[in-house]
Amino acid sequence: MSAPRTLGGRPGVLVLIPLPEETLEALRRDYVLRYQPDGRAPITPTAAVRAVVTNGSTGLGDTLMAALPALEIVCAFGAGYENIDLESAVRRGIVVTHAPGANAATVADHAIGLMLALARGFAPLTQAVRQGQWHASRSARPTLTGAALGIVGMGRIGRLIAARAQGFAMTIGYHGRSPHDDAPGRYYSELEQLAENSDFLVAACNGGAATRHLIDRNVLRALGPRGYVVNVARGSVLDTEALLHALREQDIAGAGLDVIEGEPDVPAALLDHPDVLVTPHVAGRSPASLHAQHSALLATLAQHFGGARVERAVSAR
Repeated sequence: MSAPRTLGGRPGVLVLIPLPEETLEALRRDYVLRYQPDGRAPITPTAAVRAVVTNGSTGLGDTLMAALPALEIVCAFGAGYENIDLESAVRRGIVVTHAPGANAATVADHAIGLMLALARGFAPLTQAVRQGQWHASRSARPTLTGAALGIVGMGRIGRLIAARAQGFAMTIGYHGRSPHDDAPGRYYSELEQLAENSDFLVAACNGGAATRHLIDRNVLRALGPRGYVVNVARGSVLDTEALLHALREQDIAGAGLDVIEGEPDVPAALLDHPDVLVTPHVAGRSPASLHAQHSALLATLAQHFGGARVERAVSAR
């Protein structure tokens, strides 16, 4: 879907995050592209930019919005938009959009993969074999089948994780702001109680101030020395200092982290721990998910600049 040519020329689009070359080529074709993937917007005001492409992590604040007086629309490339200042956007009449569900299946796959790899010890066992410890490393390991799974956040991703977990005959519990009549498993209003009744605790909730350090020292202690925590949500959801303490004191069995506070900087203690897996915020990245996000972005821009209703708007004019 191509963007219309406007009387004043092609709209200017500022991109603040790394994007696939396919997406950049499409934007160059229909828009005047300014590509600054390190997240820095122009310091001096410019009237050329009418759209910004960002994501939930990089976001867009009031100061940068003010530096773009012609800004009309902010597009989050993906589902998250927690660091986009919605209040400022509404006040300035700026549309904010995202791509809900575009990478949900891929994130759910990644979460299951981390759980399975942690339980079966793929990383430490591979290292043991490399070090010639074949026989010494052949002790029994836990598995997913029949285990108890606690999901923090029963949205699109949480539901897909639950669906996959049911294939392993796992029992499901979940925590969120409120129960859902159509959600699988038991609802826990208290996160510590969910953790206490889980072998695996997976964070799949939104980021932002409301969920910052939702998984803290008390929750990890409740998870227990045989429990694993997995974070495919946002780094801020899991208190890093609490996690380091829990690992050091053997309060939990291990952790699978796709997102970390302060990423890409990762504490050495996490990287050195044999029962911690760290992936570089790639849970939502697959050819299929990137294509879906690509399509959603182009369709959203075309709708906006073509005067049509923007289907994926979080806030509208």
